[in-house]
Amino acid sequence: MQRVPMTKHGFEKATAELLELKSVTRPRIIAAIADARAHGDLKENAEYHAAREQQSFAEGRIAELESKLSNAQVIDVTQMPKTGKVIFGSTVTLMDLETEAEVKYHIVGDDEADIKLSKISVGSPIARALIGKEEGQEVIVKTPKGESEYEIVAVEYI
Repeated sequence: MQRVPMTKHGFEKATAELLELKSVTRPRIIAAIADARAHGDLKENAEYHAAREQQSFAEGRIAELESKLSNAQVIDVTQMPKTGKVIFGSTVTLMDLETEAEVKYHIVGDDEADIKLSKISVGSPIARALIGKEEGQEVIVKTPKGESEYEIVAVEYI
């Protein structure tokens, strides 16, 4: 199976969620199912069906996280040589050449992306255009809205 890049922080967050699901959520759901079974007829027992549905969601998420973590290639950008090039995990400050507005993005794995936190997926059009470029270079990003032109102001490995 193909390795999927993941930042050290993303790996730690997914591992913590998996631990929480296995050690807290799963036992709580099992207890809720046992308690609902004790109430009698399972066909008309809403508590039982709700607990079984929760169990299904939790087990699905556990399987998903285990799969992602087993295929993860953890990249700790703080251990990389500081070359000034944009790489996976780096934080890039860009200046829009049209509006002169600055924006900062952290390039992360697909599962870690959250635009509200300025974390963009390595597979996004902006990240694909930036990878391999250096500070001071101008980059043209092709997006669904058209082309945008940026200058790379700073590349940080944090």
